[in-house]
Amino acid sequence: MSTISIWSNGRRLLAASTVSVLAVACATAPAEEVPVAAAEMSVEAIHERALVLDAHADIVLPSTSALYLASDGQSKVAPSKLEAGGVDAVVMAVAVGPGPRTAEGDAAARAETDEKLAAVQALVASSPEALALARSADEITATVENGQIALILGFQNARAFGGDVDSIDVFYEAGVRVFGFNHIGHNDFSDSSRPVFISELGAYEPAEEHNGLSELGVAAVERINALGGVIDVSQMSKAATLDVLDLSTAPIIATHSNARTLSNVSRNLSDEEIDRIGETGGVIHIASFGAYLIDLSDEALLAEIDAVRSNAGLPAEYSYPYELYWEIEDEEAKLAFLGSMRAVLGPSSVGRMVDHIDYVVERIGIDHVGVGTDFNHGGGIGGFTDASEAMNVTAELVKRGYSEEDIGKIWGGNFLRVLRAAEEGASSE
Repeated sequence: MSTISIWSNGRRLLAASTVSVLAVACATAPAEEVPVAAAEMSVEAIHERALVLDAHADIVLPSTSALYLASDGQSKVAPSKLEAGGVDAVVMAVAVGPGPRTAEGDAAARAETDEKLAAVQALVASSPEALALARSADEITATVENGQIALILGFQNARAFGGDVDSIDVFYEAGVRVFGFNHIGHNDFSDSSRPVFISELGAYEPAEEHNGLSELGVAAVERINALGGVIDVSQMSKAATLDVLDLSTAPIIATHSNARTLSNVSRNLSDEEIDRIGETGGVIHIASFGAYLIDLSDEALLAEIDAVRSNAGLPAEYSYPYELYWEIEDEEAKLAFLGSMRAVLGPSSVGRMVDHIDYVVERIGIDHVGVGTDFNHGGGIGGFTDASEAMNVTAELVKRGYSEEDIGKIWGGNFLRVLRAAEEGASSE
């Protein structure tokens, strides 16, 4: 069972009433007397009126490492935190990491996805007045209007499909609407942006196995399009992402990916990928993950990162600074490495995250960017450590001149548009 807790209902009605009272106060007071208060209310009101949606967070199980959780040992998207941060909806990832590509490995991956599905379903069943599992764009908006928080199911890593495209139908029937093919390591469907490290060989697997999508991957794209699901290209190799963009009949999304030009990390998106996603109507959700926001063109920073890795006995080759920390067997040494690396990288910031939003907006437009935190699997930066601090993102967007309409698109409007387009493109079979 997930460690997510339940919270009181009715945030929207209370907050909306508060905004109305404040609006009347502003209307009756001389403008010059309340400029600061008006600015503060503007952020709160804009955040409240937006449908605030996080496109990617991981499901917490009893086995989830405390390293990924909030300081209270709970999920970073626990309902109490979602409530405090004014977050209306979150895509919960039924995800698995890398593992052996054997029958036993596939079975273990499938068992993990089944456990995560059961955890979300049990959570919703335990508090139907507060939570709802949303299976469509209309259900998301109806749930929020009803004063509940919408949970949308995503999927990550086709390793759990066991080489069977028909598994997509099973997960879709269970409520999954967002499908990502990769995590670390290639699988039978697609190449990953991060080849897995093979401990027995002391080396990474080849950079590419399928040169993009395999035949299974092509069939999976076609099946997801037919069902009306949304394809997620986060963690895919560049070649695989471009294959999806060539094949998909519906817009696609990246649920938690940043701009590689600003942070040259292998799992971030190149300008070519960003441009193609924009041209095809898709959305890139920027991740609040410090290791994907750092400026790796800073030679002094690179030298410090390399020194920390060397001291921990990790290889110099890596696709992001924390690469292979899980290979450190001694727990104390592992924690020491993580502490040292975090000290070198710093906490990052909401400002740096919005730099990536700015970059995507300037390159392909306001209709093609969103937010996907990757909470519970690395996400969390200074000022946005968990869902309770989501309004800080809105405040930074307001500070930079984004309009209420713009912010509504960034927080949830763009995601809903793509989901509706996918639904409309589903086959009638």
